Amino acid sequence: MRIALGIEYDGTAYKGWQRQKSGTGVQALVERALERVADQPVEAVCAGRTDTGVHAEAQVVHFDSEASRTRRNWVLGVNSNLPPDINALWAEAVADDFHARYSATSRSYRYLILNRPTRSALWRNRVWWVHRPLDEAPMREAARYLVGEHDFSAFRAAGCQALSPNRRILAINVDRYGEWLLVTVRANAFLQHMVRNMVGLLVAIGAGDEAPAWAGEVLESCDRTRAGIAAPAQGLTLVDVEYPESAGLPAARPSVMLPLTLVRNSGFRL
Repeated sequence: MRIALGIEYDGTAYKGWQRQKSGTGVQALVERALERVADQPVEAVCAGRTDTGVHAEAQVVHFDSEASRTRRNWVLGVNSNLPPDINALWAEAVADDFHARYSATSRSYRYLILNRPTRSALWRNRVWWVHRPLDEAPMREAARYLVGEHDFSAFRAAGCQALSPNRRILAINVDRYGEWLLVTVRANAFLQHMVRNMVGLLVAIGAGDEAPAWAGEVLESCDRTRAGIAAPAQGLTLVDVEYPESAGLPAARPSVMLPLTLVRNSGFRL
């Protein structure tokens, strides 16, 4: 039987999703917990390989198991064997041809920026603190240059192993709620560090260092060295993975950790 599992995690302490030869990846801990519930070896395949320090509210994995367990048993059993910063949200039996990565039609990441003169003690592991004033209007204008299907080599990490640099961005939203800036990006798939590199570019434009048209120039150059700094990992969260309705999986919900003003009118239903 193939099972899909919804997972959330705080990525602060982990070297990303994938198993690591040195350091701990979230995958190793999830597989160990699943194996204790299933009483057999388990390999978990994820929808998106988050990087070191990146979080997830709506990671989806699939695994195969001969063990007969209810959905409740899978969730409670797995959670009893996970550390408190990793949590299973739901479990669903899926078709044998379901694939957490290849069946997904889109993925969405949210990047959270705290834009004020002083840093935050409470949100230090979940935001990028930018003390310079940012103007969200030119950031929105710049984001329009990035929407669509393009070669995103200019926003790709040097070590990215993707076979093609082409990706299709379906939407980029830049929203301000007081001192908080929320950048949400939805695409068919992402390159390594792609969202963080784009956010770094947008922040430079919001700070007045570059004009909005610079985003298009950088994109067309296919040159990573022209795109500026990458936004730090801790502000990035995987917030949604979409599948065909026939898969029968639960829809993503906004995190209760966010201030209500951040999710209000952000496209999620409360």
